[in-house]
Amino acid sequence: MVNARERLIADLVLASLLLLVPAFLLHADGRFAGSLAGFVLGAGAAALMVLLLVYPLTKYSAMLKAMVTRCVSMPALLAFHAYAGIVAAFLGLLHTGHKFQSPLGIALVASMLIVVVTGLVGRYYLPQTATELRQQQAHLATLRSAYEHVAASLSSPERAAHDGAAMRTVPLLQLVDGISDVEAAIGSSEAVKKIFMQWIGPHVLAAIVMYSLLAVHVAAEVYYGLRWLA
Repeated sequence: MVNARERLIADLVLASLLLLVPAFLLHADGRFAGSLAGFVLGAGAAALMVLLLVYPLTKYSAMLKAMVTRCVSMPALLAFHAYAGIVAAFLGLLHTGHKFQSPLGIALVASMLIVVVTGLVGRYYLPQTATELRQQQAHLATLRSAYEHVAASLSSPERAAHDGAAMRTVPLLQLVDGISDVEAAIGSSEAVKKIFMQWIGPHVLAAIVMYSLLAVHVAAEVYYGLRWLA
């Protein structure tokens, strides 16, 4: 289950990624990506992206899973998968020098951000939404039970006399309003959950595109040479 600390981390990551957008307007260096510092950042991002494959390969390979889980648990691998993806995204954005000079670079960064955002949805926001939905449903059940109890008391004179004091402490209109509000909140949560449930498709598709573009990008850098060596 995702705790409050992990949800806070996910919120801070998304906010940080959004805050990097103004940097593209305030600073741009077309030669930074080919410099030594840019190369180190790009190589670090690429290495982390490759390491991200450890989790899905381990998860869907029984032989590899048996070997890897002797040393590292699957939850630990998943946590590394999430955090390494976040760090790789930041390194990749810094590697660009806030300057896109080719459709390849634009597509690579766009697919990388889609992978990160959809991964955060699946790892943090979807479980949290499901938890909140269960809490809302439990609250709704409590309110409905209280409403049915009060309604039954009102329909029976004997029971009304017996439960009169308790009925006076439970305003019927407040129960109705509360039920209406919770039902509306549940409807919204179910709609959000339905959208979030689709995260795995875009995540996998964007990952395939990202790794394909990354391979082309690395091959092009090797072919044309590293500018900082010139």
